[in-house]
Amino acid sequence: MRRLPAVVLVLVLAACAPVPSGAPPIGGGSAVPPRPADVVELTAPPSAPAVAPASCDPTASLRPTGPLPAPGQMPAGSTMAKIQAHGRLIVGVDQNSYLMGFRNPFSGELEGFDVDMAREVARAIFGDPGAIQFKVLTSEERIPALEERRVDIVVRTMTVNCERWQKVNFSTVYYQAGQRVLVPSNSDVTGIESLGGRRVCVTKGSSSLANVAAAPSRPVPVSVPNWTDCLVMLQQGQVDAISTDDTILAGLAAQDPYTKVVGPQFTAEPYGMAFPKADEDFVRFVNALLERLRADGTWASIHRRWLGAPPAPPVAVYRD
Repeated sequence: MRRLPAVVLVLVLAACAPVPSGAPPIGGGSAVPPRPADVVELTAPPSAPAVAPASCDPTASLRPTGPLPAPGQMPAGSTMAKIQAHGRLIVGVDQNSYLMGFRNPFSGELEGFDVDMAREVARAIFGDPGAIQFKVLTSEERIPALEERRVDIVVRTMTVNCERWQKVNFSTVYYQAGQRVLVPSNSDVTGIESLGGRRVCVTKGSSSLANVAAAPSRPVPVSVPNWTDCLVMLQQGQVDAISTDDTILAGLAAQDPYTKVVGPQFTAEPYGMAFPKADEDFVRFVNALLERLRADGTWASIHRRWLGAPPAPPVAVYRD
């Protein structure tokens, strides 16, 4: 697993190191540290999602219709041909999830597992992984960006579920994550079951928010735009924990050695690449690409680069 360069850790920790329990706020006085913008503390659970049909398997996607066309030779009239004509693939990504999608502080470039996977899609269309334009999205912006066609595809730690399938299409699962909990290293919290009545930070528009709100222990969800906002609030003692996918938590923990990930996975979070609902040909194209990336070792190589020794990649499931 990659670690931030030492100088970056120093900068991060100097800027927002945890305040020891009982210590006065940074800068003296009794003022409460300011919260990040757009923080919402949920005093009531969010509306329940629509009930999915019993037959729904959210991990089942659309089967490839044949071998991949050669780069630069997309079928006439296809979604891929339209993307090729524009000269670049427009991808919605994150810039706040270290290891998955983050901005390198030295180069200014976006990097991570999701970013590399998106570059493979550009390579398959153009023969050039650099023929790509990234648009940074928050969790709650992902589906609107697809519906409004501001992006061609979203590759951003996005859990596939039946409710989201009603609005967008997904590829086969390219990463299998699970939700856990991040707390300060001196916390007595052992998992989601011990967070009853305590504030737990999550991002707006994420499946993690609904999972925390539905937890039997009845924690208090606090929603913010980005996961880095959660880390700041945890460091300032404004929340007791952060809960989301273990991939995202690993990145946060790598940035702050005064934190730890606790408890077992309490949900399954299969990630899929997301597409506008009408672009079924593009879904089938990307699924053919994912088959190749699993088989030729590319998926394992990208996993090793960012997340450590790779497990077997997720097995593709199809609905047709």
